[in-house]
Amino acid sequence: MESHVAIVGAGVIGSAWAARFALHGIDVKVTDPAPDVDRIIGEVLTNARAAWTHLGLVVADEGTISVVGSIEDAVAGAGHVQESAPENPAVKIPILEAIAAACPPDTVIASSTSGIKPSDLQPTIDNPGRLVVGHPYNPVYLLPLVEVVGGAATDDAAVQRAMATYTEISMKPVHVRVEIDAFIGDRLLEAVWREALWLVNDGVATTEEIDDVIRYGFGLRWAQMGLFETYRIAGGEGGMAHFIRQFGPCLQWPWTKLVDVPELTEELVQTIAEQSDVQSGHHDLRELERIRDTNVAAILRALEANDWGAGRTLKEQRERLG
Repeated sequence: MESHVAIVGAGVIGSAWAARFALHGIDVKVTDPAPDVDRIIGEVLTNARAAWTHLGLVVADEGTISVVGSIEDAVAGAGHVQESAPENPAVKIPILEAIAAACPPDTVIASSTSGIKPSDLQPTIDNPGRLVVGHPYNPVYLLPLVEVVGGAATDDAAVQRAMATYTEISMKPVHVRVEIDAFIGDRLLEAVWREALWLVNDGVATTEEIDDVIRYGFGLRWAQMGLFETYRIAGGEGGMAHFIRQFGPCLQWPWTKLVDVPELTEELVQTIAEQSDVQSGHHDLRELERIRDTNVAAILRALEANDWGAGRTLKEQRERLG
């Protein structure tokens, strides 16, 4: 990438985007009104470097990260802009308008939104055809997936350019061809989240027990094969068709409450918060991030050794970095 990347919004997602681009040798300009943005960027970059060490990645020429005072300073001359402002259209749209007015007219503007449709973000910006959603997963500097979504006014070329940019930083871009709220990943996560809230609300399980069922059970399968490939194996020699015939009738049973959600009363919120404190409160935020990163890196390296799933993107990343 000949020019720098601009990151507008440097919270959990924006700062991790900055780290991923910089560790691929790309210069980054970041803007965020938070007074401690330099500290946050520095801490996240430190964690990202440590995570890449666990992956065995060596960065020969790290890009610079510069914190600047305005959107205009960040996006002027940018080859790609990644907006990561709070998940609120009333906040995002004025920011996107300012970005579009100040950056080159053909620069792709990507929003990190986890659920807002691009058609709801682009009507009032200059050259709306270059706006896409580029929705990553946390931590962005480790997880390769990014969902790329175009809106009603988005040019196909902008989608392709965004996907090429993400490929250049060793990500796995998935083009969400039908514009839909929350895209693909968060719709799946939302279904699991709703059921988990009911399990806590009804006293069936604690937050830790639910997490244990995921991380000691099907989460390990999902990490390397996903959903459909896992169920194909569950069908035995009969494959997916046999699985569906055998377990399809279960869909008619009232096992889950996916069409409903418990009222988030203060009591339920407090219960979840207290259980989570018991489960994880002995670790601070950065320590939890480092534990997560070490575990994810180990899984990625195991998958790379088997040339499977997300391990293939790590292999390509290692080759890209030389």
